[in-house]
Amino acid sequence: VVAFFAGLSPESLALRFHGARRVDARMVEPFLDPDWSRRGALLGSLEGEVVALASYERLAGRDTAEVAFVVADGQQRRGIGTRLLEQLAARAREEGITEFVAEVMAGNAHAVRVFADTGFELVRELEGGEIELRFPIVATGELALRVEYRDHVGVVASLRPFFEPRSVAVIGASRRRGSIGGELFRNILTADFTGAAYPVNRGGEAVAGVRAYRAVDELPELVDLAVICLPGGQVLEAADAALRRGVRALCVISAGFAEMGTEGRARQDRLLALVRAYGARLVGPNCLGIAVPPIGLNATFAPRPLPAGRIGFSSQSGALGLALLDYAAGLNLGISSFVSVGNKADVSGNDLIQYWVEDPRTDVILLYLESFGNPVHFSRIARRVARRKPIVAVKAGRSSAGARAASSHTGALAETDEVVDALFRQAGVIRAQTLEELFDVAMLLAHQPLPGGRRVGILTNAGGPGILAADACAAQGLELPSLSAATQRALRAFLPPAASVGNPVDLLAAATPEHYREAERVLLADASLDSLLVIFIPPIAENTEAVAAAIVEGATGASKTVLATFLSAKGAPPILAPIPCYPFPEAAAVALARTAAYAEWRRRPAGSVPDFADVSVERARTIVDRSLARGGGWIGPAEAAELLDAFGIQTAPLALVRDAAGAAAAAARLGFPVAVKAVGPAILHKTEVGGVRLGLASAAAVEAACRELKERLGDGLTEYLVQAMVPGGAEVIVGATWDPTFGPLVLYGSGGTLVELLGDVAFRLHPLTDADAASMLDEVRGTALLRGYRGAPRRDEEALRALLLRVSALVDRCPEVREMDLNPVMVLEHGVRVVDARIRIERRPLPPPSRRIAY
Repeated sequence: VVAFFAGLSPESLALRFHGARRVDARMVEPFLDPDWSRRGALLGSLEGEVVALASYERLAGRDTAEVAFVVADGQQRRGIGTRLLEQLAARAREEGITEFVAEVMAGNAHAVRVFADTGFELVRELEGGEIELRFPIVATGELALRVEYRDHVGVVASLRPFFEPRSVAVIGASRRRGSIGGELFRNILTADFTGAAYPVNRGGEAVAGVRAYRAVDELPELVDLAVICLPGGQVLEAADAALRRGVRALCVISAGFAEMGTEGRARQDRLLALVRAYGARLVGPNCLGIAVPPIGLNATFAPRPLPAGRIGFSSQSGALGLALLDYAAGLNLGISSFVSVGNKADVSGNDLIQYWVEDPRTDVILLYLESFGNPVHFSRIARRVARRKPIVAVKAGRSSAGARAASSHTGALAETDEVVDALFRQAGVIRAQTLEELFDVAMLLAHQPLPGGRRVGILTNAGGPGILAADACAAQGLELPSLSAATQRALRAFLPPAASVGNPVDLLAAATPEHYREAERVLLADASLDSLLVIFIPPIAENTEAVAAAIVEGATGASKTVLATFLSAKGAPPILAPIPCYPFPEAAAVALARTAAYAEWRRRPAGSVPDFADVSVERARTIVDRSLARGGGWIGPAEAAELLDAFGIQTAPLALVRDAAGAAAAAARLGFPVAVKAVGPAILHKTEVGGVRLGLASAAAVEAACRELKERLGDGLTEYLVQAMVPGGAEVIVGATWDPTFGPLVLYGSGGTLVELLGDVAFRLHPLTDADAASMLDEVRGTALLRGYRGAPRRDEEALRALLLRVSALVDRCPEVREMDLNPVMVLEHGVRVVDARIRIERRPLPPPSRRIAY
């Protein structure tokens, strides 16, 4: 750090230390061992050298800290200072600091601009040649947008060398046939790469007639992409040589890393640290390569060059990915680029979808996932990307690996696969249940416009397949509306009298290509249809080619979704390529339903995270800090009610008492009828131990209930909770839990004691938008009870949606809340009331700072 300051220009040093000309070890010591409560510091390094430092120091007895930063002269205006301040503020917030103040010399316009670029709202004061900047560091929506934008720009820029390389070196390319590096290099040549390709091997032996080099340093030019195909123990040395030469994109095919246990994990950590020290990016290790067909790059083991197309495809399984590429080629699905991410040490699916959304060659994104690196980031990125381009994913590992250890209904219900479903629904990701379905959906997205709704027309030349198709569509939530009278008259004008002009439209076995073409045009003109499924079974006198041509002609110029099923062992002829074709109607219906659901999600407003003006974060933090001071755990009912009240969440009035007489007096104050509940350290679910008495209408009834509870529970009962009854409401559950993989989750569902048995719940990842809250209500079947089911009065859905959003806000501002059950919540005709609340508080570890600055 002393050397870093010594290397600054006199001007930069003076601006940072307000006139100081020299910095010694004594001056830098406060930066070296931050305790984060009083003092925090982060440094940025590049190629082993310190290039930036940002720090804060809390002002005595206050929630304000003085902040400063400095960046090496040669590294300024790359976003490094902004990134460090962003990370520093996140750490300071964890320690209860709410405001930064900075003293900046009047001539330091660059520093002022950096502070402004972070997204914080600055207040400036000029005094005595210095500018004092003050700004709250709370996490606002504007700040989140700025951070996401900086992430996005940096990621896209850092990945370009993988997808737009002008030159590639294959390190470990042997002339021996069958060797990994040799075959991969030959694949690059076979695919007719548009750039220069160089083999590198220790002997400098030519590969496939191409001159080789002994080391990266001997190459005639700086290459954009280096593909390493060496034994795992030799990778670090080769990577270091390539990085020192200036390579900024590494694809490591080699195995022997985290997939091999502790020793391999340590080797992978060293490789990643090396790559990040140079500001470079890494695909792999333990992967099968990268392919970009539009530029002829096939740095994989795919046996043949891949057809160019509009689909970006990432696979966590290399071997499976190559098999799927071969399958896709057979379906006439071209690829814009393919990446086998392997161990995902650095580049992940989160990075790739950010690149592909900006890639003009990519229209559809396919993902095969076995695990999530950072699902919270995936959700936020995917929400943004899916508004522009569809993402279709298969997530392996659907089965439960065992029951979740949780002592709340919410925690017990948060099974991993249900949460994955919720994540995908929330982010607009199309989840395919099988690999076949993945490509079925991709075919439709790649070749057809999104459907305008769920209304489907079916055109067939056989009644049986038409009925099967109708059943399949209904099973997938698609609709088959009746055709208009005008449409039926238009069909009758040229079809035989025996043809059926309902929906499905049956052209009969003798249907001609002209029948198909004209019927298709008539149906696509019907305003009651959003899409059309065309089914063809070849008759004895086969005319498949002519019918396929007629189907393509009939759809030409149409703005609606058209797909087909050819029930033939030969499949569909190539001429049908613009129309996605499926072997059976059921597959077509599934693909259409998945695409229609995505189109609905995309048409809905994105929603926003509300800012509640009546929230008292200070009150809430006092309760949380008090709980943490005594070790955390489940807080008492009175504290839970107080915490909820700080966030504008209303509970039923209550009182905690120690004996029957006190309970009777409390009931009189609250007003009869009341409920009496047993309270004790071991009493988790009161109804399961018989610890609740409801509808007590007198003091005598309250005292009798207290005696019964004491006899039943003995010394396990330490207090009585007396609570006013909330009549006339519908019971629901609202909750939150902290998942070790997915972070904070919010739950809504049908409430009461059978919630886990019924499982009628919806999850969403935090933070919730107003659109998320509305979709949660629609997803739960029990919501019908709030909407006047069988003549019941309608309940206050708006208040329930607000409750969900307030719970999300509570989890955001008090992340130490690890589990929360509000069950039951009574949804009234006007407003909601929480009847029972259980909240567990636990200190959470500080997140590590970001080590990526890819600008």
